[in-house]
Amino acid sequence: MDIIQELLKGVPLPRMVKVQQIFPAPEVNNLTETLRAEIAKPNVGDRIKQGMSIAIAVGSRGVAEIATIARVVGEEIRIRGGKPFVVPAMGSHGGATAQGQKQVLTDLGVTEESTGCPIISSMDVVELGRLENGLAVMIDKTAHEADGIVVINRVKPHTAYRGPCESGVAKMLTIGLGKQKGADSCHSYSFKHMAANVIDMAKIKIKHAKILFGIATVENAYDRVAKIVAVSAHELIETDQRLLHEAKAHMPKIRFDNIDVLIVDRIGKDISGDGMDPNITGRYPTPYAYGGPEISKVVALDLTEATHGNANGMGEGDFATRKLFNKIDWQSTYANALTSTVSVPVKVPIIMESDRDAILAAIKTCCARDISRARVVRIKDTLHLGEIYISESLLEDARNQTEVKIIGQPEAFKFDEQGYLHK
Repeated sequence: MDIIQELLKGVPLPRMVKVQQIFPAPEVNNLTETLRAEIAKPNVGDRIKQGMSIAIAVGSRGVAEIATIARVVGEEIRIRGGKPFVVPAMGSHGGATAQGQKQVLTDLGVTEESTGCPIISSMDVVELGRLENGLAVMIDKTAHEADGIVVINRVKPHTAYRGPCESGVAKMLTIGLGKQKGADSCHSYSFKHMAANVIDMAKIKIKHAKILFGIATVENAYDRVAKIVAVSAHELIETDQRLLHEAKAHMPKIRFDNIDVLIVDRIGKDISGDGMDPNITGRYPTPYAYGGPEISKVVALDLTEATHGNANGMGEGDFATRKLFNKIDWQSTYANALTSTVSVPVKVPIIMESDRDAILAAIKTCCARDISRARVVRIKDTLHLGEIYISESLLEDARNQTEVKIIGQPEAFKFDEQGYLHK
């Protein structure tokens, strides 16, 4: 027996119980008709004129109903006589290549067929100006040369800083439409100054670029659209700030504190910019964001297919598997870190040969007084927290919460012959 197996010998695995976490769930019932009505508001859709070429900026996040939203926006532009096309607005994502960014859109269901619009992907940018601190403000060249730009994004808390605008339409203007060079510029002076830079750069783009309007969504805790609004360019930043408060109120969370081990089945850029959302795990890559549960050890078991090997976020875990490690695209992963200037998310955690070994290692090192009663939580990913698994040691906590419903019976972990969990 090798030394690792010897060290893990005798570490107890708890039985796990499926529970349902209950969150308020407001939802837009008729998304298409609601969006059409929003675009029809004064100073929004009426800014589209006959013959205008209009770029629709679509990002890389797994925004709920993004394919439908992009399609409807394209249709509304055509109804008003415009000529829409889609541009990827995702900073350095997709390996910081034009083809890679187009592929990200395809993975999200945003294609020329689904939207009825051409997709023009390029990493070329033009400079619109500079901040007082000297940072260049960049914008996608193709979008800038169009007659107008429409920006789509979800509003939610950022994973690395706190400010009036975090991850929303202002950030999409600043970083998403800035492509790799614009994102690199905005991140240059660290996340300490990101709150100010995002807003200041967005103001310059609103002033000097042909921003027509923005489409902003807020999602409920179940990854569904709770609100969708169309907002004119001059109201974009103010609306972003207001919706951020609503987005924070709708965020899901793990309803258990002081967790010894968190098992995350999969991480990926389609789940969160950080692979696994620090707002959920409490594991932040910078000192400029905060919140979430106290967790002793975090285990990441696998990458999503849609992340295409980008393992950003693995460094916020303590243990990962050989399966995850073997899927890493280092070029894509490191491009993300070099652009954001934050290296923590791409640091390699301790790599174990299987799911079983990674979970055992986390329990062994969690420093619980009695590891046979370790408080263990298992989630699919940080985007889907409606149903999770908890160890028997957390059942009393679950019974004391009206927002948690026990829906399963205690069961042992089930591994295959290689030590990987049955899905």
